[in-house]
Amino acid sequence: MRHLKSRFLPLAVFAAAVFVAGCGEVNSTIDKAQACLEAPKIVTDLGAQIAKLTNDPQAMDKAIDDAAAKLNETADKAANTTLKEASDDLAKTLSGINVDNVNDAVDAVQKVGTDSAAYLEKVAQACS
Repeated sequence: MRHLKSRFLPLAVFAAAVFVAGCGEVNSTIDKAQACLEAPKIVTDLGAQIAKLTNDPQAMDKAIDDAAAKLNETADKAANTTLKEASDDLAKTLSGINVDNVNDAVDAVQKVGTDSAAYLEKVAQACS
């Protein structure tokens, strides 16, 4: 369990950097600024949440589905095409993850971690 938490620490630090630096120069609409704040928070919260749910596959599956729904909502509000596409893509990926047992949970943590890191990079670029 300690190992899983340490995997998400760099993800949380990166997301915080997006909050601080990435959205500082928002020149278009308020929707973009809001999406630039919400998107990394959804992903960071998911990472922290699933790290705690490795022994509860049902709860993890629900957390992943809830995050996918939130990302879809964020994508719908995003005034930036890159941010919208990235959010839609990650939401689709998350929706495709099924956690039926503990082995699936371990795989899901790895998949979410990897895909979330790539997503946060896209968000940082879209929001700068």
